[in-house]
Amino acid sequence: MDEDYYGSAAEWGDEADGGQQEDDSGEGEDDAEVQQECLHKFSTRDYIMEPSIFNTLKRYFQAGGSPENVIQLLSENYTAVAQTVNLLAEWLIQTVQVQETVENHLKSLLIKHFDPRKADSIFTEEGETPAWLEQMIAHTTWRDLFYKLAEAHPDCLMLNFTVKLISDAGYQGEITSVSTACQQLEVFSRVLRTSLATILDGGEENLEKNLPEFAKMVCHGEHTYLFAQAMMSVLAQEEQGGSAVRRIAQEVQRFAQEKGHDASQITLALGTAASYPRACQALGAMLSKGALNPADITVLFKMFTSMDPPPVELIRVPAFLDLFMQSLFKPGARINQDHKHKYIHILAYAASVVETWKKNKRVSINKDELKSTSKAVETVHNLCCNENKGASELVAELSTLYQCIRFPVVAMGVLKWVDWTVSEPRYFQLQTDHTPVHLALLDEISTCHQLLHPQVLQLLVKLFETEHSQLDVMEQLELKKTLLDRMVHLLSRGYVLPVVSYIRKCLEKLDTDISLIRYFVTEVLDVIAPPYTSDFVQLFLPILENDSIAGTIKTEGEHDPVTEFIAHCKSNFIMVN
Repeated sequence: MDEDYYGSAAEWGDEADGGQQEDDSGEGEDDAEVQQECLHKFSTRDYIMEPSIFNTLKRYFQAGGSPENVIQLLSENYTAVAQTVNLLAEWLIQTVQVQETVENHLKSLLIKHFDPRKADSIFTEEGETPAWLEQMIAHTTWRDLFYKLAEAHPDCLMLNFTVKLISDAGYQGEITSVSTACQQLEVFSRVLRTSLATILDGGEENLEKNLPEFAKMVCHGEHTYLFAQAMMSVLAQEEQGGSAVRRIAQEVQRFAQEKGHDASQITLALGTAASYPRACQALGAMLSKGALNPADITVLFKMFTSMDPPPVELIRVPAFLDLFMQSLFKPGARINQDHKHKYIHILAYAASVVETWKKNKRVSINKDELKSTSKAVETVHNLCCNENKGASELVAELSTLYQCIRFPVVAMGVLKWVDWTVSEPRYFQLQTDHTPVHLALLDEISTCHQLLHPQVLQLLVKLFETEHSQLDVMEQLELKKTLLDRMVHLLSRGYVLPVVSYIRKCLEKLDTDISLIRYFVTEVLDVIAPPYTSDFVQLFLPILENDSIAGTIKTEGEHDPVTEFIAHCKSNFIMVN
């Protein structure tokens, strides 16, 4: 390095000397000023690490500066601040890693040898909250230890009190999964409030992420379920945010039902059913048994066709509406023809009637869409559940089906019917069309009903991941391409990020034929155009840049959509790894 400096200085110095003979005294004074300016910079701390060092050296030598002064100043003022910071950072990282190792070892020992009786006795002898306990709950590591111990020893008084201390300290958002918290009303109410606020603030995506843990906590016992549902029932009456709370309450009801708990009586008691004992009895009987029956349906039919029917909210119980889906749209389901119109009327009533309430008094009932909804439900029921109709007959009725699908309740019924039908093991083996009529109906549902997009994608993903062993390899590939076409259509209707996110996961898991990923990319590039959102680019661009995708998609002519998309993203977006 010294030789380079001296060599460069000699060359620049010679040139400077030669030029000096030709320059006048004014230019000599300018060179002296340049040298002083550069020497001042060289004398600053760690200037050798500055990006401008080479330009300053060049100016200095061109002005006739001496290399010895440069070397002396740069070396004397080099304190290696940046290198020292890097070294300290490495030491800190190693220290933290050692601390974490020691803490994790201590946690495992405490969990292994923890004695709840000794803990309670020590806690009792202190007579007050030990100082060491308050210090421990201030650290995430030890709070996590108490959560695990509380799960393992729910009857330990010391741990119960510690959980309460943690809640009092404001960390209730961390203890949603602790069963001990569910046994203390004060702690549980805080945790419930915090968890509910978190779900409400995050939208649909946050609901899917946090709902399982929230529902598990609420369904810990009958007392926690009743308390939580009673509170949500009150909040659901609020104009602002009430519908979102009602949705969460219904999701929790579904979770309880899936876990084998019969919470129907609590659901009815917290609603308006208590004012209508006959309707409450009929609904309770069907919800408990998980099936509709003509006798109880007749009771409800008479009440909802009277001059003063009960509130429509009474029959808008998700679990109850699911029973209608099974009775009216499931292939092979038997329904008494004499009572069929009653089933259809109640379902259509729940789906289409609009009521206006003021101060707990019903002001008006709008039944304008009841008749048309009933007719659409009946039409589709006759088409879908007629075992004598094959695929060719359904194609002839497609226009009718498309008209009826515009009704949300019918679209939900058709979606369920398609799910049950295509899930039959031999369904695709018997199909001759490239796009079976049932899958074509999914496109129409996606077009008409944005709220059903998640269920449509869920069905497509299930079919895409199913092993269709009855088909040969080429037939399986063609089927999956058909399913990808449905996903691309879903994407084109606005359900972009979930679809692309799923394909990204397929690529990362390496469990999907790469030709299918290339097919999806090609189809998507055909239907998209700028401007793009940053979220979309962050998901889709890494798929295109994958070694198995980039450069393997053949295009006709000079138009290369892959290269154009990548170039557009590189010039307009900053990628986050």
